[in-house]
Amino acid sequence: MNQNPPPEKKSLIQEFFDFLKTFGVIGLAIAFVMGAAASKLVSAFVNDIVNPVVGLFLPSGDLATMHANVTSSVSGATSQFMYGDLTANIIDFLIIALIVFLAYRVLSKYKIVEDKTKPAPK
Repeated sequence: MNQNPPPEKKSLIQEFFDFLKTFGVIGLAIAFVMGAAASKLVSAFVNDIVNPVVGLFLPSGDLATMHANVTSSVSGATSQFMYGDLTANIIDFLIIALIVFLAYRVLSKYKIVEDKTKPAPK
């Protein structure tokens, strides 16, 4: 007969710290905060540097304020489509995606993260 000893009784605090270690919650929280800070920096870069530089070549003078007014032939109402703001947000996203990609390449080069692009060894 195989008798296993009863599992060790842990306090709530011990179970909580085991949970944090097992699921890497602290690392995830740090990554989330760093990502939010990096996103704010990129957004500031796009709003304060990219938009004004692009605006030099635009008739409106600012990328974010570019828009098209469309009037309905049925009701006569006018809608404003802010395509300049959408374009600025697309540039923002592409810069953040590029930074994430470059960070992934560096981290996978030093084997800090697993490179998912290579086939798994059999």
